[in-house]
Amino acid sequence: MRIARAAAIAALGAVLGLGWNSLSGLGFTLGRNVLIQDGDQLVEVAEARIRLDKGALFLDARPAAFHAMSHIPGALSLPEDDFDEAFARLERRLRSSLDVVVYCAGFGCEASHIVARKLKERGIPAAILHDGWPAWEDAKYPVRAGAEP
Repeated sequence: MRIARAAAIAALGAVLGLGWNSLSGLGFTLGRNVLIQDGDQLVEVAEARIRLDKGALFLDARPAAFHAMSHIPGALSLPEDDFDEAFARLERRLRSSLDVVVYCAGFGCEASHIVARKLKERGIPAAILHDGWPAWEDAKYPVRAGAEP
């Protein structure tokens, strides 16, 4: 009897929670990555590879130490946690690039979204590599180690 009561309470709680989430206007969209906001441009890994081959500028939003360990060939380090200093150093190159793709550590990593939005605020449109670095590695695309692009 206690198990049935506990299950009923849990089920009622789930129904009420989901109902509030969908009807209140304050909840979040289920079945969608909550980091993705209106205006974000996502690219899948295959499209990102095509863009790289066509000369797109890739930006690594992970901390600089991760970039030094390994990164997408040609990618420049623009860490979210040091954005202002890194942006000042790279601004000329960023403003002359027609195609910019930002990536970070993958699902649940907000850094690429934050960096892309900060770039957009400064007049530089940038796409976000969906699922980031893990997607690139899983596709077995080339990687480079060291601090140099």
